[in-house]
Amino acid sequence: MGSARFASRISGIGSHFPSRKVTNLDLAQMYPSLETSDEWIRERTGISERRIAVPGKLEDRNSSLACQAALRALEMAGKKASDLDQILVATCTPDTLIPSTACWLQQKLGATRAWTMDINAACSGFVYALATADQFIQNGQIKTSLVVGSDVLSAFTNWDDRSSCILFGDGAGAVIVEQTAADSPQRLLSHHLHSDGSLWDLFHIEAGGSNLPGNPDVYAGKLDKMQMKGREIFKSAVRTLADYAVMALEENGLSVSDLDWFVPHQANLRIIEAVAKRLGFPMSKVLLNIDRFGNTSSATIPTALDEAVRDHRVKPGQLVLLDAFGAGLTTGSLLLRWG
Repeated sequence: MGSARFASRISGIGSHFPSRKVTNLDLAQMYPSLETSDEWIRERTGISERRIAVPGKLEDRNSSLACQAALRALEMAGKKASDLDQILVATCTPDTLIPSTACWLQQKLGATRAWTMDINAACSGFVYALATADQFIQNGQIKTSLVVGSDVLSAFTNWDDRSSCILFGDGAGAVIVEQTAADSPQRLLSHHLHSDGSLWDLFHIEAGGSNLPGNPDVYAGKLDKMQMKGREIFKSAVRTLADYAVMALEENGLSVSDLDWFVPHQANLRIIEAVAKRLGFPMSKVLLNIDRFGNTSSATIPTALDEAVRDHRVKPGQLVLLDAFGAGLTTGSLLLRWG
């Protein structure tokens, strides 16, 4: 990365969620067959509530949530949609299989100069997309990118599965990534990505693709909904999140003590606490929003970071580590100095 012509910096950030709030108590009342409670969910996940899209509501479509987050990011960056060279949308719950959600977003924004693309790395998607934008900026092909993590997981949630349905919510987070000098102190420093397709069965949706298109039997068997092996995912997530956090720091000659903020994927508070303990990193410096929004897949990292930037916890020049894992399995960490 030292030979890059340019570097990237984040100049704007924004987030947006559906207005419909669903608490743990609401879940227990809406789905009595789950035999769950607020205490049971909070104790196991750290989640108290989440935002859930209303089916058929235009404002709650994936691209609509992404659009509102993008507009907030553009405003902070002092940019217009016409300034964008590129739009990357990280999502595993697209509006449609064709065209991409990025194209729907481009239409909503009126960003006619930008070329667009979806990236599906599940919950790691935002880190993957941010790393991709960084590469295009480093080699001088573009100057300004819009990177969005946006998912409507509720559309693919099995509401009869107590172990998984309590985890997920819907939302979108966006950043504006701009070209800066290669030696700028405030920039994206490095990114580290990995995939292991042999672990596909830990988290997957069996139907809905070309292997098994939707049909009455698929819907009856809920094969078009998310299936996960929670215990195995927990073990893999703790190990990989910790390993990739250390990898990012060591790549830059830094240690955990140099880090100002840690922004992990918000899958389960118990996973995050285990990772922090493994790293010897204080929870007071971990950015969290899982208690209010649940696991929003590719949106968890940018939405948690957005809150901390807007309430001035994250300050220019501070060292921030983004760290994610997701279905695939996919893993990604990205280290940056904010500002």
